[in-house]
Amino acid sequence: MIEDSIIEIKNILGRFDQVLFKNFEKLVKQSIKSLKYNGKIIFFGNGGSASDAEHLATELVIKFKKKRKSLPSIALSANTALITACANDYGYENIFSRQLESLMSPKDVIIGISTSGKSKNVLKALNYAKENGNFTCLFTGLAFKKNKYNSLIKVPSTVTSRIQECHIFLGHELISNIEKNLKC
Repeated sequence: MIEDSIIEIKNILGRFDQVLFKNFEKLVKQSIKSLKYNGKIIFFGNGGSASDAEHLATELVIKFKKKRKSLPSIALSANTALITACANDYGYENIFSRQLESLMSPKDVIIGISTSGKSKNVLKALNYAKENGNFTCLFTGLAFKKNKYNSLIKVPSTVTSRIQECHIFLGHELISNIEKNLKC
């Protein structure tokens, strides 16, 4: 029943802790700074997380709550020809890091999305961005154990669908905060 799902989501949101809030605040501040100084927000993930990445990048480029100038953002999952060529020639684990090699600039914020935190291609791209001095963030779930990124948005759940629902909620909050705090 829908009531059970609502209760489940409320319970997950109630377990958001100060670490998550602090990491989210860091992400918001760095994203605003990046956009203010001509950087962009780059999103990527696999499957449902790829859809979330495309959705969030679209909200920045087109609009979220208010009409404003377009903000630079891209989802690395959007070009199927590029992804399949890279997977064929260099291996699937390189589909995002290879794109970062050509698209990433030093001011960009790099956001990987992986509900399990085990997606090799997402982690490899985040590691590449971190090694190159970019601000990195991972949206993930409770199963993820290690943190070596600038910001870790770790939803306190192991249920993929609930993690994804929280990721899109948090992504919308990120964009809402950007719109509120960036003069655009």
